[in-house]
Amino acid sequence: MITYEFLQQYWWFIMSLLGGLLVFLLFVQGGQSMLHSLSRKEDEKRLLVNALGRKWEYTFTTLVTFGGAFFASFPLFYSTSFGGAYWAWMILLFCFVLQAVSYEFQSKPGNIFGATTYRMFLFINGLLGTFLLGVVVATFFTGSEFTVGKGNIAGLGTAGPIISQWQNPLHGLELLGNLRNLTLGFAVFFLARTQASLFFVNRLSHEVLEKRSRKFVLYNGLPFVVFFLIFLIWTLFSEGYAVDPLTKDVYLEKMKYLNNFIEMPLVMVLFLLGVVAVLYGIIRTVFSAEFKNGIWYAGAGTIVTVTMLLLIAGYNNTAYYPSSVDLQSSLTLQNSSSSEFTLSTMAVVSLLVPVVAAYIFYAWRALERKKLSLDDLNNDGHAY
Repeated sequence: MITYEFLQQYWWFIMSLLGGLLVFLLFVQGGQSMLHSLSRKEDEKRLLVNALGRKWEYTFTTLVTFGGAFFASFPLFYSTSFGGAYWAWMILLFCFVLQAVSYEFQSKPGNIFGATTYRMFLFINGLLGTFLLGVVVATFFTGSEFTVGKGNIAGLGTAGPIISQWQNPLHGLELLGNLRNLTLGFAVFFLARTQASLFFVNRLSHEVLEKRSRKFVLYNGLPFVVFFLIFLIWTLFSEGYAVDPLTKDVYLEKMKYLNNFIEMPLVMVLFLLGVVAVLYGIIRTVFSAEFKNGIWYAGAGTIVTVTMLLLIAGYNNTAYYPSSVDLQSSLTLQNSSSSEFTLSTMAVVSLLVPVVAAYIFYAWRALERKKLSLDDLNNDGHAY
């Protein structure tokens, strides 16, 4: 029987899966951050921009879907985080606006800014978009400074008709002062660049850029592994935000996230398999000049790894958006979700997700039938 609790768990899984897809598709941002370092000549830059330009809408659409689904399924998280940490979110979203403007207008006749300006916008999106997303996601494990008072909406408190209040005047910028948040931010940034390098190896018909991209897989893969391991080990052996299943009280538990892995062995096995797939894609691309499919191993591994990491943040009686200043204000799947009717209705709609995924796969394959070369750009009237 489909219960309210099942629907809450189901939608956390959907959100985790969308998060995994989004992190994989950030390879577009990673490639944008390397436009000036990976390429030396104008035609090389143009080839990179066009390879990424045929994929940027996948990332943008997934980001919008992720945000919309979060709003519909866990609205209290949406109002608490977006309303409180708004500087972090606004900078992040502004970066993606810059990306959309750049791809839409950089090749329009008569634009007054020129290609250099738009490529700088793409670089900013590639740098801040990946880094800030990692910092914000890290707060699912480290906590944020907010309080929640549902009685306020009925006039029972002194804070006015506002359910949640951010307790730090920096409104999200203070997240940059947490070293563990920064390690995940850098890990996501270098992962995006690593996957972009793998994508270029697979996608481009350009011997010089392919050879250079293989070196960039190593240059970015090493710092990614270092930062990810620091964040992972630090998180697994730190206190986590546990929820008493009977009283619903939130309390600190030693090695909570490691315990979650142990108590959910399937999640742990899938997480480890995802990590192995990412490492396999990186290592084989670096050491085998004939191997070009590293992006698919690393991409699939990224989706699985991130999905499992987010599952341990919300499953097994865990507060997925903890408050570091008031533990009982922490958000759990039970106290922050939409109504049973809303989750049920959306669950029916979500059955169409495989159809949408199949369409995306078909469209992606249609664009990947032939490797992209400079000759293709010269014969394409819609090239960037």
